[in-house]
Amino acid sequence: MHLGDILVGRGLVSATDIEAALARQLVEGGRLGDNLVAMGLLSAEQLAQVINTAPAVPAGVAETGVPQRSLLNLLLKFMHIEACETLLELAERLKLPRRVVQQLLDEAVQQRLVQAVGAAPGGLALSIRYALSEGGRAAAKEALEQNLYLGPAPVSLMAYHDQIEGQCIRNEQLDGESLRRGFEGLVVPEHYIRKLLPAINAGRSVLLFGPPGNGKTTLATRIATMFKDIVYIPHAVEIAGQIIRIYDPTLHEASAAHAPAAASASSLGLQRETFDQRWVACRRPVAAAGGEMTLDMLDLRYSAETKFYDAPLHVKALNGMLLIDDFGRQKFGPNELLNRMIVPMENQVDYFKLMTGTIFSLPFDVLLMFSTNLQPAELMDPAFLRRIQYKIKLFEPTRAEYRQIFDSVAKSRSLALTDDVFDFVVNRLRAGQFGLAYYQPKFICDQVVEACKCFNLPPQLTQDLAAEALANLYFDIEDARDGASAERRAAA
Repeated sequence: MHLGDILVGRGLVSATDIEAALARQLVEGGRLGDNLVAMGLLSAEQLAQVINTAPAVPAGVAETGVPQRSLLNLLLKFMHIEACETLLELAERLKLPRRVVQQLLDEAVQQRLVQAVGAAPGGLALSIRYALSEGGRAAAKEALEQNLYLGPAPVSLMAYHDQIEGQCIRNEQLDGESLRRGFEGLVVPEHYIRKLLPAINAGRSVLLFGPPGNGKTTLATRIATMFKDIVYIPHAVEIAGQIIRIYDPTLHEASAAHAPAAASASSLGLQRETFDQRWVACRRPVAAAGGEMTLDMLDLRYSAETKFYDAPLHVKALNGMLLIDDFGRQKFGPNELLNRMIVPMENQVDYFKLMTGTIFSLPFDVLLMFSTNLQPAELMDPAFLRRIQYKIKLFEPTRAEYRQIFDSVAKSRSLALTDDVFDFVVNRLRAGQFGLAYYQPKFICDQVVEACKCFNLPPQLTQDLAAEALANLYFDIEDARDGASAERRAAA
């Protein structure tokens, strides 16, 4: 991952800006970041902030923070399992600089674990081929007995700890306008903005509660898209000789690479800042769990087969957001979850224990959001409720807000919402003692569109079609008029 990728992913510059800076670099020389600053496309402060939060490339084995023996074992496993033979192949697999990998190879040669066996045509040092000796194969098998981890070299616990603190979610402060832009396309009352903004910027814990179908999950999901910062997630962490895998491609969204023109320019030997490749530059992570959540998802998961660990859900969400949706609907009691999370929520630190007995801690830097349609007093006692920093109740929409939502949804589906149809829907809902809800217009319009397709009718939002949609929404709202309307349409 190069500086251009990070700057584009963070929204500080565009891919076109990177191309222009690389073109200038061809003429003027210097580094990419300096050229962006010189062209006025980036401020020196913005550049410094990005560079200072990025993990530095290790200059030698000692600077990796990981014991040489652990790195050497991983190198031997790659040579044994994947038949890696050259410095370039090993550097690509280990995600370590060539000079570091060369130090490891030199050490392996000195210990008679590997030996040089020739070179590719041209005789370049980078193309020298290495092979495991008999002792090297034995050492590789021994390393595989310790664990079957075969991936990028891990980072140290200290480096991971420092990185979490350096890119904490509170570094990214939203304002009212950016929050409104983030909710574009949704009807979000201003009083929600006033409550949500401090809760998001605090980066602690938030409880969203209220009647079902009024946008709790939608708001939480939309909030997750508003963060622009790039954070660095390690592929794995080494702790007391044990490996914990952190990066999860199904959850972590890697920053998009910049334009092909920028990549091609790098082949010309231009100076471009790079960062430690053992880390993946990602958008702030967002993890979500609902009724399917189990408590063991919050524990280190050790595999007896592979003999290494997979990080728990909330660790993968560090520096981002964790949404516990449908809180109270899980198979375990709400108090069990709160008992597990009470120390992290209170002290902003979480503790873990390895199979070996080693205990370690990590900063708990997560915007933790609970979403439920149950009453908070039914879910937890006052002591637990007190520890949730922000409690935001979402109400039913007003009639005016409901009309705004309905108009927007209908328009998106090429339907015209007339006053008489709108009044009919509202009156029918209230007569049946069903409250107005944010999700209802979408349900009704989708049902109407589908019915029109089935009966070869032009898209139209009528009282009869709306009545049938409402009957599918609430089974006990149907009346005789609904059956009559179906007969008329069948006859047509």
